[in-house]
Amino acid sequence: MSFFYFTFRKIRNIILYRLAYFCPLNSWRIRFHRWRGVHIGEHVFIGPQCSIDNAYPEYIYIEDYVTINQGTTLLAHNNVFACFEGLIECKVAPIHIKHHALVSINSTVLSGVEIGEYAVISAGSVVTRNVKPYTMVVGNPARKVSKLLL
Repeated sequence: MSFFYFTFRKIRNIILYRLAYFCPLNSWRIRFHRWRGVHIGEHVFIGPQCSIDNAYPEYIYIEDYVTINQGTTLLAHNNVFACFEGLIECKVAPIHIKHHALVSINSTVLSGVEIGEYAVISAGSVVTRNVKPYTMVVGNPARKVSKLLL
């Protein structure tokens, strides 16, 4: 019985992921991701072609008024091939994006990261560590470039 349940969940998740990935309407993208298990607050914008973890969508937490631009990837896990065991840490950890944060185009947020409120992630950045509130980060790996005064 559990095999069929697991298979059904996996197929449903893949279909909803693809629908959200190519959907032209933000409200539908949000709905598809919520159906997958992603925790999404109110007044959130998720751009088209965003990859929100396909294996563990329930580990993604997005609070109110967050903007995630096109092409962004949120990965709550990193699975390692057997040949890399011992060299690369394999882990599954939640991603938490606090209210009013901005994740710019083509950025990547890796597992276990918390992005503080009003934080800005610059375009093309790879976030591997927590980002403090009211901070702007840039680069690969992302590093703090300024403190935001609002």
